[in-house]
Amino acid sequence: MMEKIFAIGDIHGCMNKLEELMGKIPVDRDKDLLVFLGDYIDRGQDSRKVVDFVIALNENFRSIVYLMGNHERMFLNFLEGLEEELYLCNGGRCTLRDYGIAMTDSPAERKKKIPAAHMRFYQSLLPYYETENYLFVHAGLLPGVELGKQKIDDLIWVRREFIDADYDFGKIVVFGHTPVGRPLMRKNKIGIDTGAVYGGKLTCVELPALKLYQA
Repeated sequence: MMEKIFAIGDIHGCMNKLEELMGKIPVDRDKDLLVFLGDYIDRGQDSRKVVDFVIALNENFRSIVYLMGNHERMFLNFLEGLEEELYLCNGGRCTLRDYGIAMTDSPAERKKKIPAAHMRFYQSLLPYYETENYLFVHAGLLPGVELGKQKIDDLIWVRREFIDADYDFGKIVVFGHTPVGRPLMRKNKIGIDTGAVYGGKLTCVELPALKLYQA
């Protein structure tokens, strides 16, 4: 029986903060659920190490959910030769350097440089995850649109239209994506991207207790 949920916000290659945070959260590896809200890579200096780290957690934790962030989506597109400038403008160069990918590489050459385990990880990321009382998503939801009809681009990119909405989504929405100075706690949503890669903290929220842990 799952007892608690620990959701972690946008890591963006901040390996030191991730290790520190994991050392602080009192998660039970056999009973509790660990949810990563996406944006493991880009902007920070250790994207590849972060992916290695979160993949390795599978060996010790029974229940982990990995969500897709807009940065993972952009990276996958880049590997296919799509929207390259968009990715570079959003901090992708750090990740390309980690994998030894050059701009002159063809899509086939780019993909060959990604370890098989990492490619499986990127391709397996979920657009959202639901429990009885919570809905976990990277960026948010469009108010008034059924969950099954939400587009992936909205789930990983939406900002003010979601954050400013007083809309009842049926469950409390736990999200990252939009950096805030301190965790956003409202009756219909919880935002935990506290700008780790911009000098802020990496945040985890424990549910249903609403306890916060930061590094």
